Amino acid sequence: MPLQPHSRRTSRAATAAAAIAASWRPTRKRGGAGAAGSRSQPAGHEVRGPLPSGRCQLLARAAPPPALRRQRSLAALSGGTDSAGRRCRRPQRGSRLLAMGPLSARLIMQRGRPKSDRLGKIRSLDLSGLKLLSEHLDPKLLSRLTQLQELDLSNNQLETLPANLGLSHLRILRCANNQLGDVTALCQFPKLEELSLEGNPFLTVSDNLKVSFLLPSLRKVNGKDASSTSSQVENLNRELTSRVTAHWEKFMAAQSPEEEAEKAQADFVKSAVRNVRYGPESLSEFTQWRVQMISEALVASGGTQVHETGIPESPPKATATQEPRGALKRLGDTSLSLSPTKRVCTSSPAHVEGPPTGADGSQPALDLEPLHFLQCHSKNNSPQDLETQLWACAFEPAWEEGQAGATSQTVATCGGEAVCVIDCQTGIVLHKYKAPGEEFFSVAWTALTVVTQAGHKKRWSVLAAAGLRGLVRLLHVRAGFCCGVIRAHKKAIATLCFSPTHETQLFTASYDKRIILWDIGVPNHDYEFQASQLLTLDTASVPLRLCPVASCPDAYLLAGCEGGCCCWDVRLDQPQKRRVCEVEFVFSEGSDAPGRRVDGLAFVNEDVVASKGNSLGTICLWSWSQTWGSRGKHSTLAVVVLARLQWSATKLAYFSLSTCPDEGLVLCGDEEANVWVYDVRHILTQQPPLPTAPQAPMQILKWPQPRALGQKVTKTMVNTVVANPTFTYLTALTDSNIVAIWKRQ
Repeated sequence: MPLQPHSRRTSRAATAAAAIAASWRPTRKRGGAGAAGSRSQPAGHEVRGPLPSGRCQLLARAAPPPALRRQRSLAALSGGTDSAGRRCRRPQRGSRLLAMGPLSARLIMQRGRPKSDRLGKIRSLDLSGLKLLSEHLDPKLLSRLTQLQELDLSNNQLETLPANLGLSHLRILRCANNQLGDVTALCQFPKLEELSLEGNPFLTVSDNLKVSFLLPSLRKVNGKDASSTSSQVENLNRELTSRVTAHWEKFMAAQSPEEEAEKAQADFVKSAVRNVRYGPESLSEFTQWRVQMISEALVASGGTQVHETGIPESPPKATATQEPRGALKRLGDTSLSLSPTKRVCTSSPAHVEGPPTGADGSQPALDLEPLHFLQCHSKNNSPQDLETQLWACAFEPAWEEGQAGATSQTVATCGGEAVCVIDCQTGIVLHKYKAPGEEFFSVAWTALTVVTQAGHKKRWSVLAAAGLRGLVRLLHVRAGFCCGVIRAHKKAIATLCFSPTHETQLFTASYDKRIILWDIGVPNHDYEFQASQLLTLDTASVPLRLCPVASCPDAYLLAGCEGGCCCWDVRLDQPQKRRVCEVEFVFSEGSDAPGRRVDGLAFVNEDVVASKGNSLGTICLWSWSQTWGSRGKHSTLAVVVLARLQWSATKLAYFSLSTCPDEGLVLCGDEEANVWVYDVRHILTQQPPLPTAPQAPMQILKWPQPRALGQKVTKTMVNTVVANPTFTYLTALTDSNIVAIWKRQ
């Protein structure tokens, strides 16, 4: 068994392998199974749907034998399922299928069961794989199927379903692998019990919830039990009804008597849709849709039917009950989320060290409330797993127009064999992607504009995830599938990041001592990526952190490596496609000492860099412009240090720092599960000479000791701390399979 990269823990097998792998073995390994250089294809991984609070179910099927793993194609994730439950690739657009025109009664009788010369006798109809468009579904013709109970429309090109098909007895509908972008037409099938919508890339989590709301008799969605999703919808309905009711009372109290009631009621509906908010942003389409329906029903009833407005009648179902803070939540079964997630909450307030205001006039300590503590990366779904190491997280930026620089409250986390997408407000795990045999080390977001076959433009949020196997997986998170895999390196990928100026350009850094710049392109009509390699950057040691230079991201790339901090010219107008390090930076204090590792690197603003690892117990702030300005023809440069920040004196490595430029903050975890928070704005605005002594943090956020398995989790390490740009939420990942989320008050 080859030694694994990046884990603090060692095993007898790892110790025995040390002599073989010593050339690339870091001091603190990232634990996991499988060889770093393996190019075999992991199997059994799936992207999961949203985890309703208080509910979930088994993550994934057991991994197949290695031989099958090597044979299985990642592209199969975008397909449907065969009779054995395995995902299968849907037909390519160019495959030899008969191009069909509008449906005919003769074709329906040929494909219908039982065989009959009367449409009214047909109970099952297979129209899959005919390249049908939405306009081919003739309501006048299909409405003659008065006894139809099962309809298969899979593997066509449907963008919508006509609203008046007249199939009132339909119980089973298969619409996998189409182009559907809306599900509201499904309400015409009130008796529907089973539904398949897999492989429709433009359907989102909100559409899944709409399906559950519109079809109260639904038992299975995509082959999975639908009851817990219905419970989530009922809980959302209950909360939204309560909020709309409160808004009604407030709105009507503010109306003057002379205002026309009809106009006031119309204004109320608009006001409710605009102002009533609840749940994660990824569900905003569903919640606004429901708010409008609830508001209109409330207006129609004159404000009297407020508690049960818009909730469809359905058989009694088990609902998630709210547990007191301080208790462990085990989530149950759900059709949309197939991943067990354990939530650990704490009633203890955040313990903060440090004065409320700095003696030098710095900002007061931040008021941060511990909000959620989640175990969502458990190995083999075990509730006993407090050992899986979590390594990286990233907040999804807000890509919508007019929200430049904004961020969502959605964060992606990785560790072990799973990548999770979590809503910070509610603690709901919206999606889970699992790859047995993989161990994920890094995640990064981008947004791509995709053009459909019909010419419509769609904006995709794409999450790149990479780790032990050297593969980069491109996940279309909201639609819920993996749409591409790049075989990037022969050894493990330590970190990756997208270019801040080119949405398709991706840097990957590996234990093979190479950094590669890729152009992932945009997916074609089959939702497949064709990545191309643009540059290869050679490193003298393993690269650990990547950071495009903030003031010129298209020109230079910084990397923190096992051997120090280096810089490369990444301009694409230069002829060389393989390049070596342009400059190596040295730090005046301890620069001649062994172990010059830089394992933390980030820009505080367009000029100031925060780096960690060159000297024990400190984080260095240095000027890019002043350092680079003195370069000349030197291949080694001493950085121009602006200040040093006091940090833990631990000798352990791989605690990643991050920055919040809009707030002037630097963040870093440590081996005692503390979160160090520095406000560096006052330091950077001081007049020379700057203080030589390390500056104390603004505050140290102490570990709240949440409870798991009936006991407090008192000892862990915080590997990574990241906040969104407005510092509304702070997320910390630990060595003990806990994702910790704080909210700023």
